[in-house]
Amino acid sequence: MKRKKDHKPNTTVHIAWHPAFVEAIQLELEDYQDILEFFTEYPLISEPLRIDCVIIKKTKDLIISKNIGAIFREVNLLEYKSPDDYISLADFYKVYAYACLYSSLENTPITSLTISLIESHHPKELLSHLKKVRGYTVEKKNPGIYTIKGDILPIQIIDSRQLSEDEYLWLKGLSNKLDPFTVIKVSNEAVKLNKTAKIKAYMDVIIRANINAIEEVMNMSSTAKSLEEVMERTGFTARVEAKAEERKALAIAQNMVNLGLSLKTIVSATRLDVERVKELYKR
Repeated sequence: MKRKKDHKPNTTVHIAWHPAFVEAIQLELEDYQDILEFFTEYPLISEPLRIDCVIIKKTKDLIISKNIGAIFREVNLLEYKSPDDYISLADFYKVYAYACLYSSLENTPITSLTISLIESHHPKELLSHLKKVRGYTVEKKNPGIYTIKGDILPIQIIDSRQLSEDEYLWLKGLSNKLDPFTVIKVSNEAVKLNKTAKIKAYMDVIIRANINAIEEVMNMSSTAKSLEEVMERTGFTARVEAKAEERKALAIAQNMVNLGLSLKTIVSATRLDVERVKELYKR
């Protein structure tokens, strides 16, 4: 019997979580795609102050029935933290300031805005501060969704780990601790909905952040097909193969350097970048 692998977070490589988050929130609100506009890395001013996502209703009186969009008004600011990060008190006030800046710079009434903060942790410290210091009321009407009342701005804090997988597969799947069965569910859903070409950033993050779970899925011959298809469609397989070819070429180039062959000869034979080959001479 195979020994079950530990699904430890992959922290050795940089993973672009934020583009994947935008794709996940678009999938969660797909039923409203014709009446919502999504702006990623939205520049609030000319300086590098950016909110992760702004969602603007094309129809102001639109009511969104899905719980994560229930508080939405005309303009909705969303701040996301990757699985290894969390929403701190400083983050809360920064995003609150962004909302005030947006209202001022875009000449939009503050009463038309909302704030959503999404993380993969229980926001214990932040919720305590909002209740004790700010005097706000915190309600948890749905798993993982904390609604903050008592401010002119509707605010919600979302712990994505607590969300229902059936209702919020894409946001809940944005994790570096997925088990093989969730990986299978995500990949099957992506193939079924024919979404893989549109969510490359999302699937790339899921695959790179959950290598152990991916390996287990690939060893399950009955379930690996959809994942292989996703990896192929998103170009992940091609990138892995390209990396492998590059490593092979570098090994050959290093041997040629050790033999004393010229830079021109090695570059011609391996087709590597000149600067990469020059670095080999320094070793």
